[in-house]
Amino acid sequence: MAKTNPVAFLQQVRTEVGKVTWPTRRETAITTIMVFIMVFLACIFFFLADQAMSRAIAFLFGFGR
Repeated sequence: MAKTNPVAFLQQVRTEVGKVTWPTRRETAITTIMVFIMVFLACIFFFLADQAMSRAIAFLFGFGR
């Protein structure tokens, strides 16, 4: 494995970081909002699924609520 001195390594890192396409502020905001919406929808789904399974088990085993 070839060894690179620290200065050359940092120069290579800086060059590679310059090639990165960074998202705009608007893209970041839209993506963040989409994540929050999906988390909210997942919470609702799992809450309803949990309630349905809980009631089904209570009905099957006669626990009554």
